[in-house]
Amino acid sequence: MRSPLLDTPGAVAAETPDTGVAGHYGDPFAEQRAFLAGEAMVDRSNREVVRVSGPDRLSWLNSLSSQKLDDLKPGQVTQTLFLDAQGRVEHHLTLVDDGEAVWAHVEPGTSAELIAFLDKMRFMLRVEVADVTADYAVVSVAGAARLTPPPGAILVGDDVLLPRDLLADRLGGLKLAGLWAYEALRIEGHRPRLGFETDHKTIPHEVGWIGPALHLSKGCYKGQETVARVHNLGHPPRRLVFLHLDGSVDTLPKHGAPVVCDGVEVGSVGSSARHHELGPVALAVVKRTVPVDATLQAGEVAATQEVIVPPDAGRNVSIDPALRRRIR
Repeated sequence: MRSPLLDTPGAVAAETPDTGVAGHYGDPFAEQRAFLAGEAMVDRSNREVVRVSGPDRLSWLNSLSSQKLDDLKPGQVTQTLFLDAQGRVEHHLTLVDDGEAVWAHVEPGTSAELIAFLDKMRFMLRVEVADVTADYAVVSVAGAARLTPPPGAILVGDDVLLPRDLLADRLGGLKLAGLWAYEALRIEGHRPRLGFETDHKTIPHEVGWIGPALHLSKGCYKGQETVARVHNLGHPPRRLVFLHLDGSVDTLPKHGAPVVCDGVEVGSVGSSARHHELGPVALAVVKRTVPVDATLQAGEVAATQEVIVPPDAGRNVSIDPALRRRIR
């Protein structure tokens, strides 16, 4: 769906897979600062929204996904993953329960496959799954909890599921920040994004989703054997890193650009952006064995690393609590 906010003077459309919303409105750095101050909202209405209702919804989702959801309290925001039988990530959801239904938002183009899977797993349980993307738009506001949302809106942490016909009202007149601003701050916050820092082989340990989106002590779910085996016996083959890019280069490395260490390709770039304070930055996934102090080449740009997932992740080794707070 094309957002009406793209008609705002100065709006520049974002690229695939974020078509339909604005990448920026003319001043990405000012938009980052306004968003951080809670003065601007980011239109993320290209994301898709799924509603799961019925009295069995929490225990059912708990049995199918990676997070412990059976005792989720109304208003409590969390993340969960759906894995394949080999423990590889297929879906990532950010969700909240409002006491009557679970509301989740997911990446553009992924809700149909998710809902098809959920419908196959309903059996005789009292649950109903619906794609409500046509009715609700995702917008993000730093400190959204301080807002008085309009009737019908659902708060999901710093995200608001807004009735789509209210999108042009900007939550009572907030400034607008584009997706470039949101992505720069997501990268700075070490938060992986499905389809950017993940591929068809990604397992949760590699990108720091143990904890924020996966509970290690809950009951069985598809893919749990791989998660437990890595946690107890081994290490993931790859790890997520934050890259400080050489600011003297005009271009940013594209998604999928090779990451090279000492002439050998060791990974690929997930996302890159220009941060208003840090300059050009990126997230990448590299082989676990890459030395943490090695200077890398991300596409055509030299880069230094900042550890997100440590090389010894797994085998009951936890991510540093300070890093975990950022990944959330």
